[in-house]
Amino acid sequence: MGNIISPRDWASQPPLISPDYKSTALRGPTKPLVPLKHTLSELTGPVYGHESVGALDADLTKNGARGGAPIGERIVVTGRVLGDDARPLPGTLIEIWQANAAGRYIHVADQHDAPIDPNFFGGGRCVSDAQGRYRFYSVKPGAYPWGNHFNGWRPNHIHFSLFGPAFVTRLVTQMYFPGDPLLDLDPIYLGVAPAARERMVARFSIAATEPGFALGYEFDIVLRGGASTPMETQ
Repeated sequence: MGNIISPRDWASQPPLISPDYKSTALRGPTKPLVPLKHTLSELTGPVYGHESVGALDADLTKNGARGGAPIGERIVVTGRVLGDDARPLPGTLIEIWQANAAGRYIHVADQHDAPIDPNFFGGGRCVSDAQGRYRFYSVKPGAYPWGNHFNGWRPNHIHFSLFGPAFVTRLVTQMYFPGDPLLDLDPIYLGVAPAARERMVARFSIAATEPGFALGYEFDIVLRGGASTPMETQ
């Protein structure tokens, strides 16, 4: 994304097939990947959705409201998208999606026996500014059970998708919260090299906290080099 030239640190990235994360055995490649030459349509514009971002798209406490506020602990999530040597990457389209405070997604496939919040859609987007900075308002997502293993629960997390100047530049990761006891039991989090796991955990920030309104968290996303954020795809 951008003019990034440093190679990705593949040793810190999760494997394509991780036995403890059972669905990777079904969707991970078992044969060598076949590289396809990119054409101008993949390497150049048009940008993917950058121009259609609305005024409330980054505020998940308002963009899904149907006459009321969503239930849950309000949070601010902010940070920077960075490249080599902490260079900011402006103009990055950042999309997030998450469960509500009860741990349920607004999706037909989510049949978890937890309430749906009619005032919470669970998705948002924004574009990083000239300093590579972004900001979202939301509620802290709840943990939820998943069928990967007996009594398995996903830690509180927010999914991040990033688009650079062209469609093929998409990267996806997850942001976790500090001090979550479920992290030490989660096969997705544990699938990342130990030295890189903490790069997916946000930092509590009193500076980002808004008095009387929402607790603040900082989550920087580094796209290349030895300090790069682990991504879900290689």
